[in-house]
Order: sequence, then C-alpha cells, then structure tokens
Amino acid sequence: MGVLKNKFHEVSGPVAQEVKSLIKEHGNLELGTYTIDQAYGGMKEIKALVTETSLLDSVEGIRFRGYTIPELSEKLPKAEGCTEPLPEGLFYLMLTNELPSHHDVEHISNTWARRSIVPHHVFKTLDVLPKTTHPMTQFSIAVMALQTESIFAKKYRDGISKKDYWDPMFEDSMNLIARLPRIAAYIYRRTYHNDKHIEPDPNLDWAANFAHMLGFDNPSFKSLMRLYMTIHADHEGGNVSAHSTHLVGSALSDAYLSFTAGMNGLAGPLHGLANQEVIRWVMQMQNEIGSKSPSEEQIADYIHKTLTEGKVVPGYGHAVLRKTDPRFTAQMEFAKKYCPDDELVNTVWRIYKVAPPILESTGKIKNPWPNVDAHSGSLLVHYGLVEYDFYTVLFGVSRALGVLTSLCWDRALGYGIERPKSVTTEWIKSYIAAKQPKV
Repeated sequence: MGVLKNKFHEVSGPVAQEVKSLIKEHGNLELGTYTIDQAYGGMKEIKALVTETSLLDSVEGIRFRGYTIPELSEKLPKAEGCTEPLPEGLFYLMLTNELPSHHDVEHISNTWARRSIVPHHVFKTLDVLPKTTHPMTQFSIAVMALQTESIFAKKYRDGISKKDYWDPMFEDSMNLIARLPRIAAYIYRRTYHNDKHIEPDPNLDWAANFAHMLGFDNPSFKSLMRLYMTIHADHEGGNVSAHSTHLVGSALSDAYLSFTAGMNGLAGPLHGLANQEVIRWVMQMQNEIGSKSPSEEQIADYIHKTLTEGKVVPGYGHAVLRKTDPRFTAQMEFAKKYCPDDELVNTVWRIYKVAPPILESTGKIKNPWPNVDAHSGSLLVHYGLVEYDFYTVLFGVSRALGVLTSLCWDRALGYGIERPKSVTTEWIKSYIAAKQPKV
C-alpha cells in the first residue's frame, strides 16, 4: 500500500472510531451560541467545523498539531546546511499527528519526485491562454486540466465502499502536491520569462526543486522557499481556501475539483491576493514620498493619508489573531539572518513599528498587528522575484499541503456533505420581534 499510506490508515482508523463515539454519546452537546451580527458578518467565530491539522488561537497564533512555528523550526527535519524546516516534515506531521524522522521526510521527497510528471495536455491547455491571464487563473485552469488523472473519480464511478474513500483521495492528494511546483513554475516561466522553462531536478527536496524550476538557485532562496511553504501551509479550517476545499470535497468531489475551489477563494483580495496588495502599497508609498527608505514620520503620514482616503493598510489585521502573526515573526527572523540591510525589508520593519499604534488609535480595528502578508513580498523582492501577481500562486502551492491533508482526513473520518441552514432577512426580523418582551 505504501509506507506513508499505511501510516495514515493506521492512525486515522482509531480517530474515525473515536469521532463516531463522540457523536453518539455527546452529539447533542451545544458548542455555543451565535448572534445575528455573526450570521450577517461572515459567520466569524462560530464553531461549526472540525479540522484536525491545525488550530488558530487569537493570542498564541497558529499551532500545527499542537506545535507552534518556533517549535516546528526546532523539531522538524532540515536540509543539510539549512536552518529552515522542510515542508515535507510538516505534511507528515499534519497527516499522521507524529513528528517525522529524517528518513520519513526523505521518503516523502522521493515519493513526490516520482509522482511529479505532469501530463502534456496540461501544458497545452496553459499555452492557449493569453500570457496576460492572471497567474492564479492559469493555476486554477491547470489544476482543472489535471483532473483527468483523478483516481478518486475513477474509483467512485466504478463503485467503491464508503470506508475506502480515503484511499484514492490520498493518492490524488499525493499526486497533486507532487505536480503543483512543476505547474506553478511553468506558469511563471511562461508568463515572465518568454517560455524559457527549467527542467526539474529530482535530487532536490520539494521546495528547493520548486525554487530551481522558477530559476532561483541561490541557496538562501531555497531556504526561503522551505520556510514559505511551511508557514503558509495551513491556518485551521475556517479560512476561505481551506473551507472552500472542504465544502466542495464534502460533495465527494475529487481533490482536483476541491483544491481548485480553494484556489479560486485564495485569489480574492481579502485572502491570498493580499500579499501582492501589500507590496504594491509599500512601493506606492516609496514612490509618492520619493524615497526607498522613508522615515517613521513619513510612513506615519502616509498611513494617515491611506486611512483618510477610506482605504485599509494592507497586511495589517486578521479575522482571528489579536497579536503579531507568528508567521510574520518567522519571516522577520529569516530576514535578520539573510538580508538585514535590505531597504525594502527595513521599510517593512519601520511600518511594523509605526502602524499598530496608529491603527489602534482609530478605535475601529480589533487587531492592529501585521499578518503573514505584511512581510512575505519584501523577501521575494529581495531575491529578484518581483512579479507580484505570481505571489498568490506561491501561497497556493504551499496551502495545498494543509487543505489536501484535511481532505484525506475528511474522507477517513466519513464526514458528510456540508449543508448549513440559511434564513432570510424577513425571518430574522420575525425572530427579533418574537424575542422582544411583551408590553
């Protein structure tokens, strides 16, 4: 069956039985109440999903299977000569709830290298698109073209027991994760480098090979890709990309259809597209001020100008977090090691010093602290990856690790189709009237 698949089957089976027992014994236990404001306001903080791979705490930040980002940096295996964790290790942890050994990580790297061949028709599909097509649109279309390879779709059509749904979903997820760097790199080289493509190097780990195919063989850029792919991989199940993947998957759509749905959500400016909005805002500020290294006073004035114009400061605020995003901190620590004198990076750090007090003083923002998007663009620009529209594709390749792991768990635990109840505004008004005290 395969070492990793056997391991997943071994750990998911008992959890599936535990979930069944919990539902049977405690299914009527209420998790909490919600308000009309939450119903209209995007269901924020309503506990209505179960995601095994990670949990987001408003103060502590993200924990992957209980481990913080600093703990993962210490405990996950690393490539030789690199200080950043290998994303293969995080994938193993999310899938099995156990820390991997170096052997486990090498096995995943080798497995993904063997599975990474992309059918030619996927490239042909991309080649008929205008090169001006947004990279995220190309990415989504490419994954849909790859759906011809779905093992789950074939198995379901031929007839398969519900208890075995996890098996072809696992195979689809492994194949898709293996092929995404090749697809993303093809889009990048096609769009920005005149179709001068770079063949994969099977001797490199997953993230390093991605960097190589993009055209960046600087060892520290490969380290950055390992860090980037790790910290962007998952953010519990309620964010748009994770929830969309789960929602579409709940209809027993295969990994390709489900992941594409998640990527279409990630492409929105309130989600993954925010990383390119941050760097554009910073660049615009530098241009208007007339300096690559604006002072704290100049930055403060520009932030006030942005707010006065009714705009937001990109990269600041988060729906759940109420402190500096640990993913921002991880990137800041990376920058201190590899590019402490970079002008753009230092501008990001000055914004970090200036922005929170200003945003907090407005009294309208619950979280004035930076999120992951506030830093990522400056690091990519430092290494010469300046094509901002491509940044969300990088995010998407990383996010595959978390959402596809969760999709495997969804099928292993036998989760049903997601179908929440909706009501009308008239229903809400009637409900309010019924709750009013009788005079």
